[in-house]
Order: sequence, then structure tokens, then C-alpha cells
Amino acid sequence: MAEYLAFHYLAPKDLLPRGHVPPFGIKNFPEACATLLLSEAKRQQLKPLRALDLGCAVGRSSFELARKAPEVVGIDFSKAFIRAARTLRKKASVRFPLKLEGTRTRMTTAKAPKTKYRTLVCFRTGDALRLPDLGMFDLVLAANLVDRVKEPKKLLQKVLPSLVRPGGLVLLTSPYTWTKEFTPSSRWPKDSFPSIRNILSPDFRLLRRQDLPFLLREHRRKFQLTFADATIWKRRSS
Repeated sequence: MAEYLAFHYLAPKDLLPRGHVPPFGIKNFPEACATLLLSEAKRQQLKPLRALDLGCAVGRSSFELARKAPEVVGIDFSKAFIRAARTLRKKASVRFPLKLEGTRTRMTTAKAPKTKYRTLVCFRTGDALRLPDLGMFDLVLAANLVDRVKEPKKLLQKVLPSLVRPGGLVLLTSPYTWTKEFTPSSRWPKDSFPSIRNILSPDFRLLRRQDLPFLLREHRRKFQLTFADATIWKRRSS
């Protein structure tokens, strides 16, 4: 939990040893995802009324989407993540232990955005592949989710088209870290992006593709540097 709270609510410069600059211009990843999706919505002259953060973890992207969308739903399979997100929604901050080395930690604060944005977000637990009827959304963010579900093809081919209204946008990000822990190897694509493009193309048009790097902090001197593939898709009208 602490690693996710740090990833969502601390700036990369605050994760690194003092005096070090984040490489590759890395920014807070959940915030960057929401910013990228909202900037594309502006470019498309789309004024979002509803946004969905599918696989929201502890909620930072959900709060950021609420800066432009008056209704945001954040869904995650983890009850613990949703409890943390709801606490942040209610109290605006959470204290958590940031690992230093061994068993040593220091207490740190995760701070959510202003109240006027937090109150626009509803957090729910749920399985991305078996969602209740949520209606349709103008914006859907699925950050680092496709390689964390049992049936990625179902997510892409059935779930996303049912959630995005015609003209709406989807942002997918993933480092394509396929593991048997989450996805049976028989369902791993041979080449991730071309496979995703082929599955989505009947219902979506690709608008944009770029690398979106991020840092995961294990302790104060050990980090994971990852480059997520970020793609934005527009739901076809017919």
C-alpha cells in the first residue's frame, strides 16, 4: 500500500535521493495520465461530463480527471486500495510509512486535491471484466491494466466498447509486463501493440501514441524505471 500511495501522491523528485533530478523528464504518473487524456479531450473539442478510471488503485488519476469532468467513477479490484482512496476523498490526506532501508521507514503524507474536485469522485470496488451497468462515459482511463487482467482480449473487445460513448476517448497505458500471476500465458499477445490495435480498430480509431515513463520506489536507493506505452483511442460513431 505504501508503495502505491507514494507512486500516486508524491512527486518523483521527492522519491529520489536529495539533489537528484528525475530522468527523462518523469512526472507523477497518475497525474500525467489524467493530464494527457484531458489535453486530448480539449484538442478534440470534447467537454467531458462523465469519466471512468478503470483500475484506479488509490485514486490520484480519478481526482485529477475531476478537474474537468463533473462526474468521475474510480473502480479497482482491491478493497484495500478503494478504502485508501475513500479516506483521501473524505479527509484529503493519509499518513503512511515510506521505506528507507531494511525495516526502517519515515512517516510521509499523501495529499489529495482540493475538496471541490474530491467530492466529484465516487470510488467502487469491482472486477474490470465483470462490471455492473455503469452507463457510458466520455473519457475512460485504463492505466497499466491490460496486462493485469485474466482476459485482456475481453477487456479490449467487449468491456471498453460498452463503456465509451461514440466520440469518447480511451487512454490505455501499459509496459506489457505479461505474467502468469495475472494472465494465463495462452492469452499473452505475441506482439502487444499490433495485437491491441487489431482488436480495438473495429470500434476505435488511434489518435496518439507515446512513451510515458515512470519510477517505482522500492526504497531510498532502489527504483524501477519503466516506459509505459500510452495510446489514446476515439470511439467510432458507427
